[in-house]
Amino acid sequence: MKRRLAARYLVLAGAVSVLAGLAVALGQDESPAYTIRSDVRLVLLDVAVTEHKGSLVAGLGKENFDVTENGVSQPITVFANDDIPVTVGILVDESLSMAPKRAEVLAAAEALISRSNPKDEIFVLNFNERVKRGLPDDVLFSDDIGQLRAALRRGMPEGRTALNDAIVDGLQQLEMGRRDKKTLILISDGGDNASHAKRSEMLDRVERSLATIYTIGLSSPGDPDRDLGLLKELARTSGGEAYFPTDLADLATICRGIAKEIRSRYTVGYTPQAGHFGALRHIRVYVSAPGHAGLIARTRTSYRYEPLENQNGN
Repeated sequence: MKRRLAARYLVLAGAVSVLAGLAVALGQDESPAYTIRSDVRLVLLDVAVTEHKGSLVAGLGKENFDVTENGVSQPITVFANDDIPVTVGILVDESLSMAPKRAEVLAAAEALISRSNPKDEIFVLNFNERVKRGLPDDVLFSDDIGQLRAALRRGMPEGRTALNDAIVDGLQQLEMGRRDKKTLILISDGGDNASHAKRSEMLDRVERSLATIYTIGLSSPGDPDRDLGLLKELARTSGGEAYFPTDLADLATICRGIAKEIRSRYTVGYTPQAGHFGALRHIRVYVSAPGHAGLIARTRTSYRYEPLENQNGN
């Protein structure tokens, strides 16, 4: 069976049917309610909405959103504001420099898992000079907290940091997931000093992916491999958030907040106009609602317009 390579790109193919949240309400384990499908070109955006002080805003409707592509307003054809199960990858830096922080990192990652939707499908990649799967070889994803806790603890701090490779491998594994909404959480204390993938190659994969990326940077000011700019760029491009805690005690609070935001994000979709393949298209999402001043919509800022055959893995 072909893997769902159509989920590789932000621009999807398919007739749209959004039944988000219905299976959860009915208590069903598996349902098309988790899926947004189509046979026409569609751009799907994963959108977080906050007030100016940073508090998440729930309960908005399609009429509260306006989307522009390259400055042109787009009619919204897909909208969902339910807690839809997500495919989630947790990327944990296990380079030698992370050893003093490991206990706090693992506890924070466990807090994130425990606050996630029980029907999320989650995987763990531990990385230093190589990227290693935390789950057993025959298990791609899991919703079992005990199994995921063991996956987090499977690594051992040693060696350097192949951060680019971890992101590329994480995006590839997300493509195999059954959920249309995809998220990566990256926890690292530095930049890249050991990857085979170049930075430009990794960023190109981010631009072509559906995933929202959250980054948590734990580096010290004097760290020669520190690359806060990259962590910010990953979050900005994908519509996630970058965090740089100065106290390890804040890690668990940050991870619980990320889990809450993932469950609170809106799905907004539109059909883009035809154009040149490979071109980068810029997206803006505006949101307003009575009784809420200064609302902020955070989503990915661009995508590449791809041929439909690319999206079907051909």
